Amino acid sequence: MMRRVLMAAAAALLLGGGVPGAAQAQTVRWSAAADANTLDPHSQNIGSVALLLQQVYDPLISRNADLTIRPALALSWTEVSPTQWRFVLRQGVRFHEGQAFNADDVVFSIERALAPTSNYGIFVDTVERAVKVDDYTVDIFLKLADPILPNKLASIYIMSKPWSEANNATRPQNTRAREEMHTVRNMNGTGAFRLVSREQDVRTVMRRNPDWFGWQEEASARANIQELVFRPIASDATRVAGLLSGEVDFLLDPPLQDLNRLRNAQNIKVLEGPEVRTIFIAMDMFRDELLYSDVRGRNPLKDVRVRRALYHAIDIQAINRTTMRGFSVPTGTFFPPQVNGYTAAEDVRLPYDQARARALLAEAGYPNGFGITLDCPNNRYINDEQICQAIAAMWSRVGVRTSVKAQPLAPFFQQIQRDDTSIYLLGWGVPAMDALYSFQSLLATRNGAQGDGIWNYGRYSDPRMDALITRMKTQSGPERTAAIHEALRIYREEVPHIPLHHQMIPWAMRSNINIPHAANNQPYFRFARVE
Repeated sequence: MMRRVLMAAAAALLLGGGVPGAAQAQTVRWSAAADANTLDPHSQNIGSVALLLQQVYDPLISRNADLTIRPALALSWTEVSPTQWRFVLRQGVRFHEGQAFNADDVVFSIERALAPTSNYGIFVDTVERAVKVDDYTVDIFLKLADPILPNKLASIYIMSKPWSEANNATRPQNTRAREEMHTVRNMNGTGAFRLVSREQDVRTVMRRNPDWFGWQEEASARANIQELVFRPIASDATRVAGLLSGEVDFLLDPPLQDLNRLRNAQNIKVLEGPEVRTIFIAMDMFRDELLYSDVRGRNPLKDVRVRRALYHAIDIQAINRTTMRGFSVPTGTFFPPQVNGYTAAEDVRLPYDQARARALLAEAGYPNGFGITLDCPNNRYINDEQICQAIAAMWSRVGVRTSVKAQPLAPFFQQIQRDDTSIYLLGWGVPAMDALYSFQSLLATRNGAQGDGIWNYGRYSDPRMDALITRMKTQSGPERTAAIHEALRIYREEVPHIPLHHQMIPWAMRSNINIPHAANNQPYFRFARVE
């Protein structure tokens, strides 16, 4: 009892006080383990950033809670030809700081997403140019046909061109260089909530935008949240204590070990479901000598036998049972069944087999194993550091002596985005809901083309895979499906990743909050109501 009182007191101190109990005056105080490392709409394509961006900014095409697409700043879109799409824009919209929205902002935002410092090139990789037809019509011309363009554009947020020019933010922030820009801490969108204040890693306050066009539409007609207060709290115990004491109203990432306690708590409810996110291990398959290994003059991860040995050494059922407490779906592939292109025929894991792992290592010339460092975030995915520690112990048992370097998401992403890693854990969501997004981002050869290999930090490269990805970009129907399935077969054979599991995601909240559970782990407060 005393421990619970101290935890609640710590939560109150961290959260700055407040009146315990139900959410007051339709204010929702919400928390997660980590904060966004930037507020720039085109700089970092990661979920913790989108968590805040999607409350404030609108894209041309938005998503419903079930992740189907819906009109947003574009009222309609038409495929004029395979390489030309026309978008008719919504009129009468203003940005939060007063600028009128028009076609110039759309053209500017598309061009900004195409810039070298953008991490959103994967969504506009086929775009040649955007052209203003008139103030409320834009044509997007493509380099090649793109059957899933509308799904991609649902992830491109629209910025005010004059606001960006006035604040020297015409290109995205370079996070790799730790660049400081106005867009790192400021937002000016057209969306449901507007930014009031921002203290990174401390507190972000947003208030309802009464002029948002979406309040008049059916999906948001009953939504009544007036204020959002986001507080990143690294300590699991403190986040839970804050929810139980009434200092927090919504937890994005309740610890798995506390779910039963939260389910049984008064005035608390837990929502849960599958996430469109897969957790896997990626490897440096490019360097001739690894940066963080005791092997000299060779890169053991270039050998498929070593990659398979590491795969065989992982007891995924033990991780599911013990580390994830059943909140994961073990997999042999790298995107979940909700994604277009998935096939159960290629979702087959290599079996857990320590003897086979040792034999493969010996065949590859490592009878005594080797040492390596596994890089891992410790506040991005569910029990991410614990997963890495479990895998390190399993690998060490077959002779691959593994140390874990776990760190918060900001320095972790900065490190791997410099290719400064030998082997690392990553989670991958699929906002486009199509297999191409995963293949192109994670497995295409990095060749300078927009989006190709943008998250391929192991620098895997296979001409067969590249040819299949090219087919996915332009083909449709059975031919495209066949290309995806053949690429999945190569993925299984070549082991460019060691797939682990698809995440299950629980949300915990006050019982008077009604919000749809979304498989992309993005709470859409524009659809939420406080009773």
